[in-house]
Amino acid sequence: QVQVVESGGGLVQAGGSLRLSCAASGRTFSSYAMGWFRQAPGKEREFVAVITWSGRRTYYADSVKGRFTISRDNAKNTVYLQMNSLKPEDTAVYYCAADLQHDGSSWYSGSWGQGTQVTVSS
Repeated sequence: QVQVVESGGGLVQAGGSLRLSCAASGRTFSSYAMGWFRQAPGKEREFVAVITWSGRRTYYADSVKGRFTISRDNAKNTVYLQMNSLKPEDTAVYYCAADLQHDGSSWYSGSWGQGTQVTVSS
Protein backbone atom coordinates (compact mmCIF):
# COMPACT_ATOMS: atom_id res chain seq x y z
CA GLN A 1 0.00 0.00 0.00
CA VAL A 2 1.20 3.49 -0.87
CA GLN A 3 0.59 6.55 1.27
CA VAL A 4 0.50 9.98 -0.31
CA VAL A 5 0.32 13.48 1.14
CA GLU A 6 -0.46 16.57 -0.94
CA SER A 7 0.57 20.15 -0.32
CA GLY A 8 0.62 23.48 -2.14
CA GLY A 9 -3.02 24.38 -2.60
CA GLY A 10 -4.39 27.85 -1.96
CA LEU A 11 -6.20 30.86 -3.32
CA VAL A 12 -5.04 32.47 -6.55
CA GLN A 13 -6.46 34.94 -9.04
CA ALA A 14 -7.45 33.87 -12.52
CA GLY A 15 -4.42 33.75 -14.78
CA GLY A 16 -2.12 32.94 -11.88
CA SER A 17 -0.09 29.85 -11.08
CA LEU A 18 0.22 27.27 -8.32
CA ARG A 19 2.38 24.21 -7.85
CA LEU A 20 1.09 21.20 -6.00
CA SER A 21 3.39 18.61 -4.48
CA CYS A 22 2.71 15.06 -3.41
CA ALA A 23 5.06 12.96 -1.30
CA ALA A 24 4.67 9.19 -1.46
CA SER A 25 5.85 6.40 0.81
CA GLY A 26 5.32 2.71 1.39
CA ARG A 27 6.58 1.17 -1.85
CA THR A 28 9.40 1.79 -4.27
CA PHE A 29 8.32 5.13 -5.75
CA SER A 30 9.93 4.58 -9.12
CA SER A 31 7.90 1.42 -9.77
CA TYR A 32 4.46 2.93 -10.37
CA ALA A 33 2.61 5.72 -12.15
CA MET A 34 1.47 8.79 -10.23
CA GLY A 35 -1.30 11.20 -11.02
CA TRP A 36 -3.72 13.91 -10.04
CA PHE A 37 -7.48 14.04 -9.93
CA ARG A 38 -9.82 16.81 -8.83
CA GLN A 39 -13.32 17.20 -7.52
CA ALA A 40 -15.31 20.40 -7.76
CA PRO A 41 -18.35 21.06 -5.53
CA GLY A 42 -21.33 19.07 -6.70
CA LYS A 43 -19.32 17.18 -9.32
CA GLU A 44 -17.69 13.80 -9.57
CA ARG A 45 -13.97 13.32 -9.17
CA GLU A 46 -12.23 13.67 -12.52
CA PHE A 47 -8.86 12.73 -13.94
CA VAL A 48 -6.36 15.57 -14.42
CA ALA A 49 -2.93 14.11 -15.28
CA VAL A 50 -0.75 11.03 -14.99
CA ILE A 51 2.97 10.38 -15.30
CA THR A 52 4.52 6.98 -15.86
CA TRP A 53 6.99 5.46 -13.42
CA SER A 54 9.97 6.63 -15.48
CA GLY A 55 8.58 10.07 -16.12
CA ARG A 56 8.91 9.59 -19.86
CA ARG A 57 5.22 9.71 -20.63
CA THR A 58 2.49 12.01 -19.44
CA TYR A 59 -1.20 12.25 -20.22
CA TYR A 60 -3.61 15.09 -19.49
CA ALA A 61 -7.29 15.80 -19.45
CA ASP A 62 -8.26 17.99 -22.38
CA SER A 63 -9.42 20.71 -19.98
CA VAL A 64 -5.90 21.25 -18.61
CA LYS A 65 -3.72 20.36 -21.59
CA GLY A 66 -1.24 23.13 -22.35
CA ARG A 67 -1.73 24.79 -18.94
CA PHE A 68 -0.78 22.08 -16.42
CA THR A 69 2.43 20.08 -16.27
CA ILE A 70 2.97 16.95 -14.23
CA SER A 71 6.47 15.91 -13.26
CA ARG A 72 8.20 13.65 -10.76
CA ASP A 73 11.44 13.41 -8.86
CA ASN A 74 12.07 9.76 -8.06
CA ALA A 75 14.99 10.66 -5.81
CA LYS A 76 12.61 12.65 -3.58
CA ASN A 77 9.58 10.32 -3.92
CA THR A 78 7.59 13.34 -5.02
CA VAL A 79 5.28 14.22 -7.88
CA TYR A 80 4.36 17.77 -8.85
CA LEU A 81 1.56 19.50 -10.69
CA GLN A 82 2.48 22.91 -12.08
CA MET A 83 -0.71 24.80 -12.86
CA ASN A 84 -0.50 27.91 -15.02
CA SER A 85 -3.13 30.19 -16.53
CA LEU A 86 -5.57 29.10 -13.88
CA LYS A 87 -9.28 29.62 -14.46
CA PRO A 88 -12.18 29.81 -12.00
CA GLU A 89 -13.38 26.45 -13.32
CA ASP A 90 -10.14 24.88 -12.04
CA THR A 91 -11.43 25.44 -8.51
CA ALA A 92 -11.60 22.04 -6.82
CA VAL A 93 -10.05 19.76 -4.26
CA TYR A 94 -7.03 18.20 -5.92
CA TYR A 95 -6.11 14.63 -5.02
CA CYS A 96 -2.83 12.90 -5.56
CA ALA A 97 -3.09 9.26 -6.59
CA ALA A 98 -0.52 6.49 -6.66
CA ASP A 99 -0.15 3.41 -8.84
CA LEU A 100 -2.63 4.52 -11.46
CA GLN A 101 -4.01 1.92 -13.84
CA HIS A 102 -5.99 2.26 -17.06
CA ASP A 103 -8.92 -0.06 -17.73
CA GLY A 104 -9.28 0.81 -21.40
CA SER A 105 -11.53 3.78 -20.86
CA SER A 106 -10.33 5.67 -17.81
CA TRP A 107 -7.61 6.00 -15.19
CA TYR A 108 -8.19 4.80 -11.65
CA SER A 109 -6.28 4.32 -8.43
CA GLY A 110 -6.66 2.70 -5.04
CA SER A 111 -4.27 4.99 -3.16
CA TRP A 112 -5.37 8.56 -2.53
CA GLY A 113 -4.22 11.52 -0.52
CA GLN A 114 -6.48 13.64 1.66
CA GLY A 115 -6.73 16.36 -0.99
CA THR A 116 -5.71 20.00 -1.15
CA GLN A 117 -8.04 22.87 -1.96
CA VAL A 118 -7.34 25.07 -4.99
CA THR A 119 -9.52 28.15 -5.36
CA VAL A 120 -9.26 30.42 -8.39
CA SER A 121 -10.99 33.78 -8.08
CA SER A 122 -12.25 35.71 -11.09
